[in-house]
Amino acid sequence: MTTTAPTITAPVADARALGLAHYAARGVLEYVLARHGITFQQQIALRAAVGADVPQAPDDLVTQVRGSLKADPADIRATLDELLAKRLLVVDGAHLRPTDAGRELLAAIGAETAPVTARIWGGIPAEDLAAAGRVLSLVTERANAELAALTT
Repeated sequence: MTTTAPTITAPVADARALGLAHYAARGVLEYVLARHGITFQQQIALRAAVGADVPQAPDDLVTQVRGSLKADPADIRATLDELLAKRLLVVDGAHLRPTDAGRELLAAIGAETAPVTARIWGGIPAEDLAAAGRVLSLVTERANAELAALTT
């Protein structure tokens, strides 16, 4: 008589699993951000400014952040105002640019989250990460297309 080991079925990726993973990881990040006195949306906007090759016009930053977060433009403008008030961004003519304090803050957050990120993502086989990356890119593309269809 031969016996076979039971087959373990991996959970299927779906919207709920994606949401749970997103909010678990975001919870870790928001915990760190709160210790630095910055919100998730502020961090996304500041990162967009820091990552730009040249200073960005406020409308360009609003567009970029909206593309990432799907947030209301008025809320994003308020976030930019908060970053200006915190002196993490500064007005440079018709543009906004990150201050040294803004760059240093993102560097500090990155240094603090790096070991946690390594523990979360560490040990996942490269082929699994590649497959997940392909699936998440496709889901993002499709969801963006659906949102565009709903809002036009």
